[in-house]
Amino acid sequence: MIFHIPIKRGLIKTFLLIIFILFLPISSLASQFEVMKVYDGDTIRVKGYGTEIEVRLAGIDAPETSKNKIGFGQRYSQKASEYLSGLVLNKAIEIKGHGYLNIDLMLGTVFLDGKNINLEMVRAGLAEVYRGEPPKDLNLDPFFKAEIQSRAEKKGIWIQGDGYVSPRTWRKWQRVKSACAIILFGICEQGEK
Repeated sequence: MIFHIPIKRGLIKTFLLIIFILFLPISSLASQFEVMKVYDGDTIRVKGYGTEIEVRLAGIDAPETSKNKIGFGQRYSQKASEYLSGLVLNKAIEIKGHGYLNIDLMLGTVFLDGKNINLEMVRAGLAEVYRGEPPKDLNLDPFFKAEIQSRAEKKGIWIQGDGYVSPRTWRKWQRVKSACAIILFGICEQGEK
């Protein structure tokens, strides 16, 4: 008896890329990935080794963009996306991987010509230091120093002063608003019956 397990071809490529990357020394990854797309201020899509993967920039949290065409993103989300695009879009980069958040989303530090792009986003005031659990092999001290400096200089997001809302808080508010909208919609539907 022959068993057939349906697996998408893209998943096989991604899995093979993960295995390949795990056994390569990071220095051999130099200039092997090209940035195909910038989703927002902390997520990009790269291609290399015959496949494409998304990379979430480790150690930072940039203002949130709208996840649909109807809603609004967070203040400075477009500026963060544009700045990151200007730095890396269509360029060859190096990635130091810190693991995977899911099968096709790598957590990584991005380097361009030796410059730490994750850190550059914080220096520009277009991302804050990620407040969750960092990868064990990522030293956040330079990130916190850069954030203190960009706050003091009121760069980017920090010009908002007390009006600044962290991406983490903004995401929570969006979930609450969505839940309230669903409840309200349900109540309205019940009232029409």
